[in-house]
Amino acid sequence: MTNARANPAFGAGGEGKDFDDLALLAVAEVERLCDALRGAEAPADVFDAVGGATLGLLGPGLLTINAWHADTATIERLWSSDTVAYPVGGTKTKGDTPWTRQLLQRGEVFVGEGDEALSAVFDDIALIRDLGLRGVVNVPLCHAGRVIGTFNYLAGGDGWSPAQVAALRLLGQLALPGVLGLRTRQQR
Repeated sequence: MTNARANPAFGAGGEGKDFDDLALLAVAEVERLCDALRGAEAPADVFDAVGGATLGLLGPGLLTINAWHADTATIERLWSSDTVAYPVGGTKTKGDTPWTRQLLQRGEVFVGEGDEALSAVFDDIALIRDLGLRGVVNVPLCHAGRVIGTFNYLAGGDGWSPAQVAALRLLGQLALPGVLGLRTRQQR
């Protein structure tokens, strides 16, 4: 059996593994995710399951799941893999920028690679640098044709493969029911 090219998304253990080993890792993580989602009783359970699977599949990094409130132009953090640096409940106001128009208005994925790309988009770049993060994928979470949230994964690498971006898009969609659930509760 030939070795697959090492995929940094699977962490340091991915180097030297053959394709079947990587596929089994992914299958095991998907199985755990599906089992956890089946038992999810609250939005936080959905976020915990999807967050754990994301970090399990893509390796260490920062994941946040947010609600987008277009009427106030604010993003509200609903879940975070690092609650010290990025606590749940934190908010940010987003002005009119190319990033805002791409992600929050048009509902298109944003991929940022390297320090220059991140510093052009994020006002908390100093904290991002301190955490050793160099790349981001922001996935819009859409419902009824509108962006209602974002799924944001930052990691230490500064490049993303098409497979990594696709995986993050899919994982983000699995978090959507949790965002919808919280928004519904807030509107009552």
